[in-house]
Amino acid sequence: MSEQARFRSFEESTHAEWALIDARFREYQSDVCRRVLEHLGRLKGDHHGYPVDRYEHCLQTATRALRAGADEEMVVCALLHDIGDDLAPANHAEIAAGILEPFIDPLNTWMIRHHELFQGYHYREFFGQDRHAREAHAGHPAYARTVRFCDEWDQTSFDPEYDTLPLEHFIPMLERVMARAPFGGLPDLVPEPELEAEMEPELEKGLARQASAR
Repeated sequence: MSEQARFRSFEESTHAEWALIDARFREYQSDVCRRVLEHLGRLKGDHHGYPVDRYEHCLQTATRALRAGADEEMVVCALLHDIGDDLAPANHAEIAAGILEPFIDPLNTWMIRHHELFQGYHYREFFGQDRHAREAHAGHPAYARTVRFCDEWDQTSFDPEYDTLPLEHFIPMLERVMARAPFGGLPDLVPEPELEAEMEPELEKGLARQASAR
């Protein structure tokens, strides 16, 4: 069994325990791409009545984006944009945005988060809803790219006869994007002597409060 911290609450935790946890977290974080690919594979066979399953739809969207000259990050966004369908079919865009957000441009995160609303331009009227609802965001810096994403690549990617590229073609792209430092870099653990020096004023304040309360 691997070494574990022993605290029962964070208040009991020590610097050494957080050093252990930090090392384990970084190791786990480095393997995130493999787990994302596993989850993407769970979309196979789930067509929900569509002409193709969700897995094929994701690959097809990424293929169209790539062939249209989209950059690598955008292609990865296309590949994973519906990965949340398995866990949160009623709110799948939030799942995809949450997975990608640590590694991509904030405007692309916004695009993924709102793609379901923008996609509705092509079908919302069938449910008595406003197909033009996306126009409320017309002034947003990511509006144009989200319209293009949905109109040119997403809503067109339900063609069973399309020559979709296999997943293997996109794995190197996904690996490169997800190998980026999350949010530009994880915080480093403060060396213990520095931490003690930083905490000393707080400890002194606490002791002073205790003395005054007596």
